[in-house]
Amino acid sequence: MDDRIKQALIDIVGKPNFTDSLIDLVSYSYDASDHDHRPAAAAWPTRSEQVSEILVMANEHGFPVTPRGAGTGFAGSGVPVRGGLVLDMCRMIRIIDIRIPDRQVIVEPGVVYADLEKALSPYGFFFPPDPASGKVCTLGGNVATNAGGIKGAKYGVTKDYVLGLEVVLPDGRIMRTGSRCMKSSSGYDLTRLFVGSEGTLGVITQITLKINPRPTATRTALALFSTLKDAGRAVTGIMHSGVIPSVLEILDENTIRALSEHGGMDLPDVTAMILIETDGYTDTEASYQMSKVAQVLRENNATHIQEAASAQEAEKLWKARKSAGSVAARLRANNVSEDVTVPISKVPDLLTRISETVRKYDLPFVIFGHAGDGNLHPKIMYDRTDPEQVRKVQKAVYEIFKLTCDLGGTLTGEHGIGLAKAPYMHLEHDPVALDLMRSLKVLLDPNNILNPGKMNLDR
Repeated sequence: MDDRIKQALIDIVGKPNFTDSLIDLVSYSYDASDHDHRPAAAAWPTRSEQVSEILVMANEHGFPVTPRGAGTGFAGSGVPVRGGLVLDMCRMIRIIDIRIPDRQVIVEPGVVYADLEKALSPYGFFFPPDPASGKVCTLGGNVATNAGGIKGAKYGVTKDYVLGLEVVLPDGRIMRTGSRCMKSSSGYDLTRLFVGSEGTLGVITQITLKINPRPTATRTALALFSTLKDAGRAVTGIMHSGVIPSVLEILDENTIRALSEHGGMDLPDVTAMILIETDGYTDTEASYQMSKVAQVLRENNATHIQEAASAQEAEKLWKARKSAGSVAARLRANNVSEDVTVPISKVPDLLTRISETVRKYDLPFVIFGHAGDGNLHPKIMYDRTDPEQVRKVQKAVYEIFKLTCDLGGTLTGEHGIGLAKAPYMHLEHDPVALDLMRSLKVLLDPNNILNPGKMNLDR
């Protein structure tokens, strides 16, 4: 990227909103995945018109543009693998409108999830997806990856709440999709096309979201199991019991052991642990749901069930789940954190067979995740300076993806495809589907300037 282009970018966004400083570029070379590549420059747009001008220039001069949120992604979606410009959206931070009678908010993409929750709290409303990185992740990133979280079993993922978007297309045109109505059958669903597209088709500059009234009562419980199979069957049983818990999480024995040995937690020596939350608008409602869940847990051989008697006890129960990923990451210098997802009836099979698959490679691993919607997080720790460990991890990851797709599942429930899963797209999508995706990319972005190299879309 020559100095003339850099000066033109400064002219668009202003000098304080542009950098080619080495320390900044190193920071923009990676996300939460194991992928990295340094860009030539970075810019912070503050208006849609600036994004438009930048993309027009990118097409004219042929440099790639990688949109970026907070860099919390696990799949490498925000890594500028072809260099060029990183377009950091984190200074577009306005909550434009909160419309409680319409159950919606209008926000810019740099708004942090937790900040929206704070703004909605006085009204008694919330935005349900609740990603684990909610304290720092941006809503633009959530939309771009179709992020989910621990409340997915009952409340779904980001795409279930996006009513409309403002998107800057790769050629610089600014487009609005969707509507501000709770439902619409008008034309192609262009909103859904951009949700989960990981910045490959357009840059999201405004988001209209549906919001929900916040339940006022919750119940939390923990159940222990001596086998993964029983824990998996309990998950399936709960989701067929007529009760949909707001949270249904699972931790395997390796996760529990890591939390005990490296996280300083006093946890029992068991094969699996399930954490459950039910919610409602009265204490009676939440308690009744939990009683039904407890019955299913007992029917599936739970060795111990503990229900929290207070909010403080509930927070203590959740501490293990909230710490699982960070504590496990201490076991080796590097890790891959997947988010494979299967139909709920296949959760018992996926749990046991992932464990069998990874164990044979003699690498530390843990399995935890959102069992209530079939979304598990096998996390494998390794040292990427050791070629043998890298080879083992690559084999294990392939086998996990192959197993998942053979069970009717998907490569990703919430992290996205990015760089990490791009080589495996053929396991899930047939050649016709892949060809159509690539054709859409070419149609909207013929010069391939927008987040190239991601999702196996390059022809």
